[in-house]
Amino acid sequence: MTRIEQERTEEIKSLIDAMSLEEKVGLMLHESMGIPRLGIAPYNWWNEGLHGVARNGNATVFPQAIALAATFNTELAQKEYTVISDEARAKYNEAQKVGDTGQFRGLTYWSPNINIVRDPRWGRAQETFGEDPFLTSQMGVAAVKGLQGDDAQFLKTAACAKHLAVHSGPESTRHTANVCPSKKDLWLTYLPAFKALIDAGVESVMGAYNCVYGEPCNGSHFLISDIVRKRWNFKGYFVSDCWAVRDFHEGHKVTKTAEESAALAINCSCDLNCGCTYHAAIAAVRQGFLSEQKINESVSRLLMTRMKLGMFDSWKKSKWAHLSAKDVDTKQHRMLAKEVAAQSIVLLKNKNNLLPLSDKKHIHKIVVMGPSAANTMALLGNYYGINPHMVTILEGIAGKLDEHPEITVDFHPGVGMYADSKQRGWTVGMAESADVVIACFGLDGMMEGEEGDAVETTRGDRDAIELPQYQLDYLRALHDRGTPVVLILTGGSAIAFPPDVADAVLFAWYGGEEGGNAVADILFGDAVPSGHLPITFYQKTEDLPAFDDYSMQERTYRYMTKEPLFPFGFGLSYTTWRFENLTVAKNAEGSEVLVTVDVLNDGQYDAAQTVQVYVTKQNHTIEEPLCSLCAFTKVTVAKGKRQTVRIKLDKAAFQTVDEDGNTFVEPGEYTVTVGDCAPCSAATRLGATEPIQQTVNF
Repeated sequence: MTRIEQERTEEIKSLIDAMSLEEKVGLMLHESMGIPRLGIAPYNWWNEGLHGVARNGNATVFPQAIALAATFNTELAQKEYTVISDEARAKYNEAQKVGDTGQFRGLTYWSPNINIVRDPRWGRAQETFGEDPFLTSQMGVAAVKGLQGDDAQFLKTAACAKHLAVHSGPESTRHTANVCPSKKDLWLTYLPAFKALIDAGVESVMGAYNCVYGEPCNGSHFLISDIVRKRWNFKGYFVSDCWAVRDFHEGHKVTKTAEESAALAINCSCDLNCGCTYHAAIAAVRQGFLSEQKINESVSRLLMTRMKLGMFDSWKKSKWAHLSAKDVDTKQHRMLAKEVAAQSIVLLKNKNNLLPLSDKKHIHKIVVMGPSAANTMALLGNYYGINPHMVTILEGIAGKLDEHPEITVDFHPGVGMYADSKQRGWTVGMAESADVVIACFGLDGMMEGEEGDAVETTRGDRDAIELPQYQLDYLRALHDRGTPVVLILTGGSAIAFPPDVADAVLFAWYGGEEGGNAVADILFGDAVPSGHLPITFYQKTEDLPAFDDYSMQERTYRYMTKEPLFPFGFGLSYTTWRFENLTVAKNAEGSEVLVTVDVLNDGQYDAAQTVQVYVTKQNHTIEEPLCSLCAFTKVTVAKGKRQTVRIKLDKAAFQTVDEDGNTFVEPGEYTVTVGDCAPCSAATRLGATEPIQQTVNF
């Protein structure tokens, strides 16, 4: 323990000794009371910063989290979350100037969401970093570093790893569901990212609504006490999801009263209650369900977080005190938002090199059609901030006209975004007068999201992964007119669609404030696509197991045996790539493997490529992955040039785990594959670069 940690611990003990039971409990709710006589101000712990400071006025609106994952760029991710923490501090400073301690004005940010996308029907898939535990871990650690800063003594903001654990839908049953995955699935898929973030020093962990193995996640001896606290040695604060402790007695029926629920959660060291159930902790102590010592332990952790944030000093003394409203949504921040959006866009198809449009001399008229073209909700996703300069896809394309005066643009939505809208059949004819149609379809935040956010679906979840039929019908009618069609899909998860309805396809996610400009840059060749899918695109809903089946069998690229529509990691470019000269060599101790590969840009554009490394255990069991991503790096290579990439793999890349969570490397042969998507028989047919492989023995 450092000197400053010792001083803080002693000060906290002194404060707690001076408090009444009622005052201690008052500090354990998200809307915490102040204790003026002890110099403790009121504080609201609930703040959101998933892809920009949310619900607190003007802010930089970055692309939704899953779009950030599609960049496969952890350096870029840390830059984004550094901007978010800059703006968070700026807003906190402004609030402190006027004595505002209300909700969304604080420094404890309940981000990132590191749940695994087990099923693309889940409305909250958009909040995550995708389906892969390794990618999620790497992006999550970058987020934590950006949010919390690099000061050894103080936190810039406090990040939160959520939601522990196995939280991935259905939203309609999350308050009552008891989830019982195999222990192999738990350790290999659902928990690795949480351990990675705790190892990286994340300040907070949030529990999920559901039960796991019969215990509510916010009152789980197994998850919180045994794994998070004891095995992983987590010292930060644990917070319940909002009103999740109330679910103990109202939904899960594992307790009978609010007093029993509060006692169960606090005895498992859930320190903070987002909600109001912890009011009952006072009675729980008096009724013998709970000791005051457990209250003291939780309050101590909460006060430690507040001290790390500098809340017991004047905000003016903070090293971030210079940040103010002028530092919110700056020109530099907007440029970064545009860069993230551009790197996130995934080129799924480009028949006859239709894109980019800038080198097509015959293109003089473009018709933009579809309901997401001028739709701000198709930029935002959920947990969003707001901004006075949101750029839709239509606005981004229109903004390119100054650079291309030879091109005219016309627009009609053609069909509404939602199922009850009426198709305007006559507008299909507009395609005949155009040289190319840019068709903007897909989803928006009203069609998928958290329970209560989306109104067009089942509590936020989708019933099917297919492109809505009314959109598909209109799209087919457009394409049948014979004009080349560029399809731009917005959405937060996989969408199944027949690729033959368009000549080129871009997946643009929810692109944030600069989403429209980023799409336009890709369309006109001012940026080269470099995004890769952080999720598998399945052929059809029927290829998925039941939504409430939490087994990983036939889910994600690691376990599915069916051919995907587009594999995990997939993404095309305007240039062409080759991988050559792969070597895979263990060091003398056998503790590390060095992978070396040459990346060649054989095309006509300077571009970035994501080098992905997968490991396959030759004699894996049915409960172990077919292959697993274990490393990736994004490199920029000039046209006609090559770059040698060296990646070190430690033994963790080859480990498996037993049912008790113990990791080990089984002797045998392992195949190391280097490519630009997950190993898949359909990949090269779809246009992926030919992968190369070598084996290594342990």
